[in-house]
This record gives sequence, structure tokens and C-alpha cells, in this order.
Amino acid sequence: MGCDRNCGLIAGAVIGAVLAVFGGILMPVGDMIIEKTIKKEVVLEEGTIAFKNWVKTGTEVYRQFWIFEVLNPQEVAINSTNIKVQQRGPYTYRVRYLPKENVTHDSQTNTVSFVQPNGAIFEPSLSVGSENDTFTILNLAVAYNNTADGVFRVFNGKDDISKVAIIDTYKGKKTLGYWSSYCDMVNGTDAASFPPFVEKTRVLQFFSSDICRSIYAVFGAELNLKGISVYRFILPPEAFASPLQNPDNHCFCTDREISNNCTFYGLLDISKCKEGKPVILSLPHLLHASPEVAETIEGINPNVEEHSTFLDVEPITGFTLQFAKRLQVNLMVKPAKKIEALKGLKRPYLVPILWLNETGTIGDEKAEMFKNQVTGKINLLGLVEIVLLSVGVVMFVAFMISYCACRSKRAK
Repeated sequence: MGCDRNCGLIAGAVIGAVLAVFGGILMPVGDMIIEKTIKKEVVLEEGTIAFKNWVKTGTEVYRQFWIFEVLNPQEVAINSTNIKVQQRGPYTYRVRYLPKENVTHDSQTNTVSFVQPNGAIFEPSLSVGSENDTFTILNLAVAYNNTADGVFRVFNGKDDISKVAIIDTYKGKKTLGYWSSYCDMVNGTDAASFPPFVEKTRVLQFFSSDICRSIYAVFGAELNLKGISVYRFILPPEAFASPLQNPDNHCFCTDREISNNCTFYGLLDISKCKEGKPVILSLPHLLHASPEVAETIEGINPNVEEHSTFLDVEPITGFTLQFAKRLQVNLMVKPAKKIEALKGLKRPYLVPILWLNETGTIGDEKAEMFKNQVTGKINLLGLVEIVLLSVGVVMFVAFMISYCACRSKRAK
């Protein structure tokens, strides 16, 4: 009877040891399986999860506009008083609902080319008024419908997964022709996705034709989005800093008068990108801009939470599951004797025209599908690994203690 009992205890300890070892082995093996699967599914080619969602996003994207109405145009024109503005909005459009067109694969260079058609559908239920509302603002023609952005050529990641979705050329070139030196380069992805296995220390580079330059985002926080763990990357103030604050930005300073000899921060002169029109970009309500810039404007109220740009990226796949792109369009207005409305001005003005908020969040159905196909399986595998290792260790220790106690009792 004692032998049977001891044998049972030893057998239990052996089983526990085997479970613990199996759980330990499953960890690196499981990680290898996950890595291999992810690398296969994020490649931009027919049949992958990434390609399906890349051609046509399953996320509803909205672009909201707030218009800055000038409340005292006559006083400004005659007496050069401060500009008083009041924002009106939002006026909301659904955008980015059209699939990519002219998708062409090149197996020699492992790239895929496409153009992104633009379309906009007005959403009255998400707006404060109609498209026919009138405002007192400076004339600014903004055309969006029936246009297309590109041609883009991006790496498909088949030969090197660390390059997937990174832009190789834009409109056939690796540079833009608007800036000098490295500022003119097209860097990163289009921000819809990034190479997989994103770490918090990574700087996410992306190109936006809206701002006529490449830019970057840095890690801000880890969040839970509809049951999916995501990393929030934010556009840092350094991205629009003056060359005095961030020497890397020296080649974005193109007009020393506008920038006060390259000392102002928070502004981006994109006139070269807009056929010479004096368009100046900033964050909404001049967030993170030099205080001097807003001295002649009354009615702006910058708020970090409402006016910052961010990307919520699922770190294993590199997919952007939620984002908010926010920017403001301003015009630089200077005294001009030959223009009736401007000849009375005694100083230049930075006039805010509008600010926009383009947002997208993965839908509930897509989120469930993502969890079932990707994160759910990974979490289940991780749970199995931990259970096997934990149960195995507990069994081994418990049975070995019982065996030793039994042996000790028999010896007495």
C-alpha cells in the first residue's frame, strides 16, 4: 500500500514537471507561431487580412470643419484692430469611403502602387447647419470631391516585413520639391498602418499630403479600445517647433518674415505647396504656437484634449484602429495698397480660416472580428501557456512535498 502511494505521488510530480516543461517550451514556440502568422497576414498581397482592409477601410471616417467667422471685418480693415473670431461648426462629411484604385503589384520590387480617390458626403445629422450657411471669412477655395491623391507606391513587406506599407515613392518621386534637404523626403507610411510588432520606443513616421510633409508621432499612453490593447502615439509639440527649439526643423523655415526670423513655433508655411497662396498651417486654435502669433486674434481657445493629433495603434499587427487628425488653415494677410480691402491695414495678420478634425474608429463588428482572428487567439495561447506552467509547477511542488512527508513518516 505504501509503495502504491509513493508511486502515485512520484507519478503526480512527474506529470506536474512535464506540464511545467511543456508550458515553458510552448512560450517561445508559441511566440514563433504568432510571429510567423502575423508576418504572413500583414503582407500587402491578395488574400491577407491586411490587404483586404488596406484596399478599402472598414472604418467610417469623418471630417469635421469648424469655420472661424470674423466678427469685426470693418474695424480690422479701417483701424487695424485685433481680429475677433467665433468658430461655427461642426460641418461634417463622411470621407475615405472609396476603395483604392489602379492597384498594381510589382513582384520585382515587392511594391504595390495605387491612387486614393477622394469623396465627401455631407452628414446633416452630425452638423450644426447646412452646406449653404454663409460666413464672413476670407475667400478660400477648398475642393475635395472628384479628386485623387497619389500615385503612391508602397512596399508590400513580402521580402522584408519591417518595410510593409512604407511609402517608396509619391507621384513617382522620393521627394516633394517643397522643402530643402531631408525635410523634403517622403518618409514612413500613410498612417493607416505601420510595420508590425510596434514598441513604445518606436517613433512612427508618416506622410500626409494635407500638410505637404512627412511628420512623426511618439508614444503617449497604453489604452483599451473595445477590448483591444492599443498604443496611443501623439504628434509632439517638437514636430512644429522652431529651429531654435528643434534644430532638425531648420529646413521647414522658408519665410523669415512670417516666422520672425525663424523664432516663432507652431506654424508651417505651405505656400510653395499651394501654388504660392499664403497658406499657413497650425494645430487648431494655435495650440502649441508662439504666444506672439495669437496677440492680434481674439476668440481662440486652445485645448490639448480637443485639438491634438493622435494614432491608436494595435502593437502586434501595426494596424491603426483609431485616429484623430486635427489641423488649422490660416492665411497670412499683409497690407496692400492696390487691394481696396487691404490698403488700410497697418500690420500683417495671421487670419484663422477653419480647423478640421478627421477621425476614424474601428467599428464594433470589425473589433470583434479583429479580436477573434488576431488578439483573441494570441491571448488564448498566452493563457494556455500560463495555466500549463502554473498548474505544472503547483502539481510538482505539491506531490514532491507529499512524497517527502510520507517518506519521513515511514522512517519514523
